Amino acid sequence: MFEEFVATRDAYGEALLQLGKENEDVVVLDTDLSKSTRTQKFAKEFPERFFDVGIAEANMISIASGLSSMGKIPFVSSFACFLICKAFDQLRMSVTYPRSNVKVVVSHGGISIGEDGPSQQSVEDIALARALPGMVVMVPSDKYSTISLVRQAAEHEGPVFMRTGRMKVPVIYKESESFIIGKAKVVSKGSDVAVIACGIMVAEAMQAARDAEKKGINVAVIDMHTIKPIDEEIIKEYAKKCGAIVTAEEHLLSGGLGEAVSRAVLGKHPVPVEYVGLKDTYAESGTPKELLKKYHLTSADILDACQKAINRK
Repeated sequence: MFEEFVATRDAYGEALLQLGKENEDVVVLDTDLSKSTRTQKFAKEFPERFFDVGIAEANMISIASGLSSMGKIPFVSSFACFLICKAFDQLRMSVTYPRSNVKVVVSHGGISIGEDGPSQQSVEDIALARALPGMVVMVPSDKYSTISLVRQAAEHEGPVFMRTGRMKVPVIYKESESFIIGKAKVVSKGSDVAVIACGIMVAEAMQAARDAEKKGINVAVIDMHTIKPIDEEIIKEYAKKCGAIVTAEEHLLSGGLGEAVSRAVLGKHPVPVEYVGLKDTYAESGTPKELLKKYHLTSADILDACQKAINRK
């Protein structure tokens, strides 16, 4: 089904390097993790515009806010759980309250980082980022959506949060595809149920749609790469068209994609909604494949949710 696999953190590193070549106002900050976040490519090419602040996430955010006030476009990176949890107060007071033009791009989102265990598996980052007023929140699904959305983040005036991942994931889109903040991408059309997914779950949703077709179930797949602001119009359109929705995310069900979609559904066109995501738990150490299966984040789980949603029509 898929021919190429690339981690979205690798795509981020590639996009950041290209941005650096095009715009000298782009600066990058990291917390001694540039090898893992892939900002080391930018650091090697533009050492005078790269700042390694050490293991000091909160301080990094404050520095970035100051740089943005001088007309720079700072991209800050660390592991998702380290940055969003340790620097939340600084994100609140130094970035989103003053609407600073800071771009927060985190790696190692979700449980698919695998063996590193729960201390480094970020399962609440999207909820925390969504709670910050004025913060754009994005979770790209593959290489080319990441590259496009990094460019969109740089062009957007205001704070942005983007989650990337460690695991190599299928390349879904062509290089020519473009993405717009707040506008979902319809991967495949369908009439029985719509699966609205983000991040690594988009590829799982595509597999679920293929498996559903064998059972005579017509599944639409929507890549909701921007969770805030969410594309309410596409949600309304497919709620009307399909009459049932499934959400799929590598995140706690509390505060994530599912809740954002449900709010839009209730306000626009109420239909049955089923959810695939982490159910009020942290994960544990294991291979990505083992963890995704144990915590029910697979195409089979999405297909089961589709059947439940259809049965509730």
